[in-house]
Amino acid sequence: MTSANNQLQSFQTVQSAYNGGTSSLTDLLRLRLIVGFLGERAQCAWWPTAFYESSSKLFLEPVFSKTSRLAQYHGVLEAARRLHDEHLSVGSYHLFRLPEEVEQDLHATVQSGVGEELASQAPQSKEAALDALKRLAATGGTSSVGPTAVGGIKDLDSTDTLKAIAAAYLSAFTQNTKTYPYLVG
Repeated sequence: MTSANNQLQSFQTVQSAYNGGTSSLTDLLRLRLIVGFLGERAQCAWWPTAFYESSSKLFLEPVFSKTSRLAQYHGVLEAARRLHDEHLSVGSYHLFRLPEEVEQDLHATVQSGVGEELASQAPQSKEAALDALKRLAATGGTSSVGPTAVGGIKDLDSTDTLKAIAAAYLSAFTQNTKTYPYLVG
């Protein structure tokens, strides 16, 4: 019962941190979009998708005429989530699997004007995406391969936590390795 109470307390902490925490949520979404783009087949090939390639609109828009951008986002999200889940323990959180309340807030943000703005600013090349990731990352981040603990889920709204996650991915993408930064509940 204590584990369930701790998990509920973690969810409540994250939820209260994000109520009104638009800039943290925006930074989290920006990081998710950049890493999602870099993980695709045409960039670093961590997952075999091409949702952010220009050709994807040709097959998405006829089916998702009003929500093709949302379909792109969720396609990459699911591919990245599966890869991370394969390498991490059940119950751990990562950039692509967060508490439900945060996931709902991110979904709403993608659909909002903020999501439109982030999508319009999205990097169009691997180099531009790596530069954007470098701006989000902590300086002097350590390089690691495989699962890497970067903090607790209660610290998700912390700038330092997001910088540590960004630094881990930046190191992996530039060194052609794979890392899976995670947060413990």
